[in-house]
Amino acid sequence: MKAQISVEALIVLAVLLGVALLLASVMFRSAGSAAERIEKKANETFSVVEGGGKAKAGGYCRSDADCESFSCDTYSNRCN
Repeated sequence: MKAQISVEALIVLAVLLGVALLLASVMFRSAGSAAERIEKKANETFSVVEGGGKAKAGGYCRSDADCESFSCDTYSNRCN
């Protein structure tokens, strides 16, 4: 009887360990993609600052005055 309890406990432990590893891998993947998005946004911001406050084509804008081309797509907030 004791052998059955230890085998069942090992099975439950293995399942819990598998779930924990799965959650950890998902968290690492999402952290990596979040870091990439943050780096991309920071690079966009720095390029605007270095460019005298004017964004290049595809850069973030809120109005035409924010773009080097003076053409902002206000729906997507990207310079044309």
